Amino acid sequence: MSKTIIVSNRLPLSLNINNENIEVTPSVGGLATGLKSVHHDGNGIWIGWSGLTENEVSDNLAPQVEKELKKQKCSSVSLTEKEVDGFYYGFSNRTLWPLFHYFSEFTEFHQDQWETYISVNQKFADLVIENLEDGDQVWVHDYQLLLVPQMIREQKPDVKIGFFLHIPFPSYEVFRTLPWREQILNGMMGADLIGFHTYDYVRHFMSSVQRLLNCEMNFNQIQYETRNVKVDSFPMGIDFEKFHHAAQKHNTSKTKSEIQLSLEKHRLIKGDTKLILSIDRLDYTKGIAKRLLAFEYFLEKFPEYQEKVRLVMLAVPSRANVPQYQDLKNEIDQLVGRINGKFSTVNWTPVWYFYRSMPFENLIDLYCSCEIALLTPVRDGMNLVAKEYIACRTDHTGVLILSEMAGASIELNEALIINPNNFEQVANSIKQALEMPDAEQKSRNKVMQDRIARYNVERWATEFMQNLTDVLAVKPTNRALKFNKTIENQLLEDFSSKTKRLLFLDYDGTLSPFTKKPEDAIPTPELFEVLAELHANPKNQLVLITGRDKNTFDSWFGDQPYSLITEHGLWLKSPDQSDWKLLEQVNNSWFEVIYPIMMRFTDNTPGSKIEIKNYSLAWHYRNVDPEYGANRAIELKATIQPIIANHNIEIMEGDKVLEIKASGVNKGKAASRFALDFGPDYILAMGDDWTDEHMFTDLPDDTVSIKVGNKITEAKYRIKDTSHVLDFLRKLAEN
Repeated sequence: MSKTIIVSNRLPLSLNINNENIEVTPSVGGLATGLKSVHHDGNGIWIGWSGLTENEVSDNLAPQVEKELKKQKCSSVSLTEKEVDGFYYGFSNRTLWPLFHYFSEFTEFHQDQWETYISVNQKFADLVIENLEDGDQVWVHDYQLLLVPQMIREQKPDVKIGFFLHIPFPSYEVFRTLPWREQILNGMMGADLIGFHTYDYVRHFMSSVQRLLNCEMNFNQIQYETRNVKVDSFPMGIDFEKFHHAAQKHNTSKTKSEIQLSLEKHRLIKGDTKLILSIDRLDYTKGIAKRLLAFEYFLEKFPEYQEKVRLVMLAVPSRANVPQYQDLKNEIDQLVGRINGKFSTVNWTPVWYFYRSMPFENLIDLYCSCEIALLTPVRDGMNLVAKEYIACRTDHTGVLILSEMAGASIELNEALIINPNNFEQVANSIKQALEMPDAEQKSRNKVMQDRIARYNVERWATEFMQNLTDVLAVKPTNRALKFNKTIENQLLEDFSSKTKRLLFLDYDGTLSPFTKKPEDAIPTPELFEVLAELHANPKNQLVLITGRDKNTFDSWFGDQPYSLITEHGLWLKSPDQSDWKLLEQVNNSWFEVIYPIMMRFTDNTPGSKIEIKNYSLAWHYRNVDPEYGANRAIELKATIQPIIANHNIEIMEGDKVLEIKASGVNKGKAASRFALDFGPDYILAMGDDWTDEHMFTDLPDDTVSIKVGNKITEAKYRIKDTSHVLDFLRKLAEN
């Protein structure tokens, strides 16, 4: 029976060693709750770190730890203290966390921490592979494990892999500062489905992939090597029923907790003093210092509310050994002391500050007792506290003030949405919240509560898994066989058995590496040598077939004793003829209409250029920013398409090029005509571009078609790159 393997940095439980005994405490966090149906209720296994280093688990305790984890359907990655320091406290939280949250000033780049990150990610991947069986699927979570999907894919190419990032993905301009940016993207692209909380994060990710990996995009699909990778937004929810029912129980209970009694005691006049709730993990991304300053500004701007409101601030300790967090703790301590010292009276303290974690019941007390929730992160992937607060407002009163920088603000747009850097706006929103009529509060909260009740954490998990299944169901069925020694030997044996062999070889990207500047792809002496060896065998008929113009190709190969087909099948030059033969009846009278349009686009698109051929015009944008170039190509196509609609002209899209040419002219048609005249007993066709697909589909079924590179193809075989092409051609020349 197939299973789902969940992979995260930490397991959904905590282990404690007590006098050689192992105590297991299950996690009550949102992720553990959301994946309960996938993990415990299904045939799943959860892989992560137990929280105990190798030094903390003796040889005697190791079997007991493993046994306890197995009971919980878990398996732990073994990490040393040094690995935890370099992988988690180092690269994950001193490089990725600040960078992805736009805190470039806190971001550190250390090669040794990066190398530790790689090695630990490999440990996670290895443990997954160890537990992987045919038909299983894998769901990898968060920024600590960005390399794991590709590491699994390399060993298990057919496995179903999903990846979800629980923090923001930054804009390209921020992400590009990461020295290992391509490696991170390639790691993530090992997945079949990549999920984010919001569409903004999807957009940023796809922009980075397009610009840095040069991948083709089709809506939210990325063509990566031989696969289509789907990227989509899945806003994570909460366990709504858990919080809502706990709040109902709180509101009907006759007994009061210690924190409830404290809250009532500190109200100046019961029912009059309003409580403003602030709950966050102590982190610089949460904007706690700015929140205190904004609250201070509110008290100064609206002095009539002094002694009428109190900020109840809970800061949960986090990463206390990271210097920035230590500095933040000191800053907040000083701000709270200064504000309380500035405004406090005998009966009133404006900020009631907790620096500790609280049990679930006390959180419910706070959610239910505070009339306002003030949540102002400067950057936050989602912010589930906002949803938890709304879930606990059982009578639909209460006001949520939420930063627009939190992912949750997109779903909870009925809240008072603020810019956390705008103290004027925050202060005015606090006043608006304090004065908001109950009817308006209920109207806003009812809509938000219904929404988060529908899209809860279980639905989030279910939708992701369903999308993972669906995206795999529509994967390309064509699977070109990847070159290996066995396939190569079979092809060489078959080739050597034939006596009238016809070889069609594309040029750019096949015989010559793809370059940013097409004029740089001049044939090398090595290439001439290989082609000469192939032609020297009388059994071989060699044809170079290209999209380049005939003048350029004539200057390179015009004196060579093999056939040349240029401009995608428009011109032919054979060894027995001194001049070029036009294969199709075409004209270029349309140049005068289309060229000015293309020129206007070229002038407005730095890096682009027009290539003028005899009977076609090509607009190259290899040197344009990939995202901008792709958008401009779409605009150019849309502009020209109506003009040529009733003429025998078409737009052909190649690799970073749009070519306007006569309809029906392509490499497949030219190659088929040549093959028919020659009458071979063996045909080989090699190419790397979309334009070469015409050859692969139009030539006879027994043609040996070979795609160069990793793009999706109709070819039967796939070879890595130009250097491998030349090696293979040398071996063909020996037969």
